[in-house]
Amino acid sequence: MRGKEIISNWKFNLGDIKEAHLLSKDDTQWRTINLPHDWSVELPFNKEEGEACTGFLLGGIGWYRKHFKTAEDMIDKRVIVNFDGIYCRSTIYCNGEMITFHPNGYTPVLADITKYLNPLNEENVIAVRVDHSRHADSRWYTGSGIYRKVSMHILPKVHIPVWGVSVITPKITDLLAEVEGNVELVNEFSENQDIEVLMRIIDEEGKKVVEEKQRVKLSEHSSSNIKFNVSINNPVRWEVLNSHLYKAEVCILKDNNIIQTEIVKFGVREFKFDADKGFFINSKRTLIKGVCLHHDGGAVGAAVPLDVWRRRLDALILCGCNAIRTAHNQVSEDFLDLCDELGILVQEEFFDEWDNPKDKRQNGEEKTVDYLSRCYTEFFREYAQDDLQNTIKRDINHPSIIQWSIGNEIEWTYTKYNNATGYFGIDADGSYFWKLPPNDIDVIKENISKIPRDYYDVGTTAKKLANWTKEMDTTRPIIANCILPSVSYETGYTDALDIVGYSYRRVIYDYGHTHYPEKPIMGTENVPQWHEWKAVLEKEHIAGTFLWTGCDHIGEAQVQGPWPRKGSNLGLIDLAGFDKPSYHMFKGLWNEEPHIKIFTQTLDKSLYNLDKDGILVEKEKDAWQKRLWFWHDVNPHWNYMSEEGIVVEVYSNCEEVSLYVNDELVSTRHLNEFEDNIYKWFVPYTEGTVKAIGRKGNKKVENNIPTTGPIDKIDLTTDKNIIKVSSDSVAHIVVQLVDKQGHPVKIVNEELFFNIKGNAKILGVDNGHPDNVQNFQNNSIVTSQGRALMILQAIDEGQIEVVAICKTLGLKSAPCKIQAIR
Repeated sequence: MRGKEIISNWKFNLGDIKEAHLLSKDDTQWRTINLPHDWSVELPFNKEEGEACTGFLLGGIGWYRKHFKTAEDMIDKRVIVNFDGIYCRSTIYCNGEMITFHPNGYTPVLADITKYLNPLNEENVIAVRVDHSRHADSRWYTGSGIYRKVSMHILPKVHIPVWGVSVITPKITDLLAEVEGNVELVNEFSENQDIEVLMRIIDEEGKKVVEEKQRVKLSEHSSSNIKFNVSINNPVRWEVLNSHLYKAEVCILKDNNIIQTEIVKFGVREFKFDADKGFFINSKRTLIKGVCLHHDGGAVGAAVPLDVWRRRLDALILCGCNAIRTAHNQVSEDFLDLCDELGILVQEEFFDEWDNPKDKRQNGEEKTVDYLSRCYTEFFREYAQDDLQNTIKRDINHPSIIQWSIGNEIEWTYTKYNNATGYFGIDADGSYFWKLPPNDIDVIKENISKIPRDYYDVGTTAKKLANWTKEMDTTRPIIANCILPSVSYETGYTDALDIVGYSYRRVIYDYGHTHYPEKPIMGTENVPQWHEWKAVLEKEHIAGTFLWTGCDHIGEAQVQGPWPRKGSNLGLIDLAGFDKPSYHMFKGLWNEEPHIKIFTQTLDKSLYNLDKDGILVEKEKDAWQKRLWFWHDVNPHWNYMSEEGIVVEVYSNCEEVSLYVNDELVSTRHLNEFEDNIYKWFVPYTEGTVKAIGRKGNKKVENNIPTTGPIDKIDLTTDKNIIKVSSDSVAHIVVQLVDKQGHPVKIVNEELFFNIKGNAKILGVDNGHPDNVQNFQNNSIVTSQGRALMILQAIDEGQIEVVAICKTLGLKSAPCKIQAIR
């Protein structure tokens, strides 16, 4: 995050307190914490008072206070405090004076504290009241508090404001890239100022590529913008999953002295969406292999260290993913920096609600909205423009961002239009997933033409949001996730869009292209099943897809099951970051390198029956074409009753796969035999090892699952042996129960306790299961599939040792050693 971080030694109190905004308030008994901080994730899951929509974790009201002295470099300067994210309804004070109220929980807010500072060396306090008492105000887990970083900007009287530098590359060839730098300047003096402004481009190796200097005369109490136009010879392009970042260093000089320097990173890349041919980046047609992500990090809640995101994004990249949709809100500046670094494409989404609220508990079946579930909608009309445009100001330089999304499934909240399609009548039975609109296009147009428009209507609001977006940035297309595009094409909604995103509407990809050929189309929310990707491969005009979801998330549990279901388990990766069966399906679909993975299930619990010839057939013919979010129940183990009938499924992109049980060949099958893209065999269970060997071209790949014995020991592994004393640095320690041969035991679970020696703390523990309601902040965990995760953060430098103990079995792991450094 840009600016000087001020994240250490804040004071925190959960609960409302009178006069907590005053400098004189005694806060010595408050907790001392470091930011980012999410207080909800520290609380126990609460079945009685909590809500399934937000993961049964409560909110409340909290106060934060940060003491600091007025330093010499603040005198006669402008001092801005940048909060990257506070959830939610925050009121920010300095020395008892209210600076601003900010209701949005996801957008950055700048607090100008200049005129409220006390004289040199005197004490000041920034106080922030956070009101998340409406803890059912979202369809997913939000967190509570100052859950993102905070930084301070100390600016001279002639300065570049925060987010005042933007860089674009309007023309690119292999030999040359034109770079246009836009710099905003402010003069707070009561007289004219003569300055010089220098822009220098630096490559990843730190080498100066080009620089240009301009002389500028600023009138008194004025602001203006200047442009730099320079060129980079033989530019290195920012590519998908192969990034290269340049830095633009902009300096203000007064009397040959540098009085301010601002640095932004950018990438040299060009892209376009073609209505007939899909997505192109740097002149190469590229399929968007995307996933949707909510902003929580599982056991750490909403205050996610960057290393947690790095582990998750690395796993998704290994799966073949190349794009993220930030469902359904703005993400942190640091998250986007990471996407820039990794070469991941991003669709940044602004809003889940506009003029009308959604029913957070029913999730699409709008019934009631009460006090606890009302959220941003009541502030939308007043604050939406600032929130949207401040997001773009902050994020405009990120080469990863290729789309701005102005809304998610907004149509549900403008209900008067929905019946126009005929989907919700008796004949269609609400089957908008699989059927074309029951009404033809002329009937839909006629039905909608008869509906009176409101002052705040879906089309007019969409146009307003699109105009605000284009005021800030014309280099990226505007998109939205449309749940009923056949309606939205006729209400004026899609008129405001450059690309129409389809939410679970692959069945009308051709309908949209035929009737509205000028608008590019892509899937912006799709189920993680083969039939969704098959549609993308078969239709050249579809740019790609965003699967729902990349990672499981807390909340949105009500659509899945009753307590103790606390979260959504539709991701390719679970809450602890462990891969799931659907992950391996898409790893095969999204990669050229051969991949193979075995899962098993008893015949009665599987999707299949045996026909008269002993061949596996679907219990419901062609059901694979209509599978939704939930992956069918399969097991990662080979432990059954002797001679029990077992279905072996293999997920692979190999042209052929041979299955062996105890090194005896069962048979060799070919992928083109299976319409559902799943290799499958029926075998009687025999203790030993099931093995699959796949061949793709001249390459061979193998996977096997052995029968496991009783638990013999506890294995601890860490993704890092060295971590930093930093809010972003953590070690992920995975604990796995294993048998005497060292094979993971997946069918037995035990409670484990962690002992830590050294200056470190447990940020969270989890086993990845969506029904796990053990406290995240704990030193014990009951495993799922014999494994669990502990996230460790250093408090100070030195050696850290972690040991896991199973008291019921009398087992103790070998120590896992980690070094913490500054």
